[in-house]
Amino acid sequence: MVATVTATNDQPGSTVKAGRVLILLDGSPLSLAALEAAAEIALARNTEVLGVFVEETNLLRAAGYGFAREVGGSSGLARPLEAAALEVRLQALAEQARRSLKQTMARRGLSQTLKLCRGRVAEEVLNLVQPDDLVVLGRVGWSGIPGGRLGSTARVLLRQAPGDVLLWTAPGHRRQNRVVVLLNHDQGANHRAVRAGAELAHRSNQPLSVLIRASSEGEQEVAQDILRYMEREGISARVRWIPVASAGAALRAMQEEGASHLIVSRTCSVFADQEADTLLAGLNLPVTVTP
Repeated sequence: MVATVTATNDQPGSTVKAGRVLILLDGSPLSLAALEAAAEIALARNTEVLGVFVEETNLLRAAGYGFAREVGGSSGLARPLEAAALEVRLQALAEQARRSLKQTMARRGLSQTLKLCRGRVAEEVLNLVQPDDLVVLGRVGWSGIPGGRLGSTARVLLRQAPGDVLLWTAPGHRRQNRVVVLLNHDQGANHRAVRAGAELAHRSNQPLSVLIRASSEGEQEVAQDILRYMEREGISARVRWIPVASAGAALRAMQEEGASHLIVSRTCSVFADQEADTLLAGLNLPVTVTP
């Protein structure tokens, strides 16, 4: 059964402890869009930004084989993957990341640092991130298709990062105007997800919907506790019970709510569902995954 969410005396927008905002940069268009989102969050939280650029060792290692080929994203043509050319390209991307980070944060008067790493992307980020930090990254990089399946780095981070992870993609249609929090059965996880939802709804000045996955409607006291909490935060909110079914059923419920941003705990049973990709890819909207 879903746990009670209790009210606090915090002022609206102050419910999330302000750790750093880590933005993963790889030079792809989606990572640059995620950079803008990260900057807005850092500005609202008045916190520092750490940009992370990782030279992927597996890619560099592959370039050492004579038979290695890369395929042009637009041309579809295969060409040799040469180590020297790859090193030059990575250096250029790192410099682009440095300039983009500096310019984006300077416009908002924010402090920033760029960390250059070499290794496996997810492992390097996990070595840097702290529990109070927010990790922001595009849902896919150069090799992925927006709206498609999650990239491998995103998969690892949303499951293993100690704090919140924002998987960024371009916002949807104007009719999508509600922050949606998807709850399940874990008391502590639900509490964190609802607090993150309240912070986002306040920052974006949007109403909030809380969807509770349960086999049957629970005690009305649960919904009332959530609504009282949101009232204290100055947020327009509603609570809806949905059946524990496939990820497709959860997807339909969120589409009916007009979700513009999904917040869900990694402990939610949707991630144990083989159709989790159906949910995340089908929504094609920003998703914040909480511990």
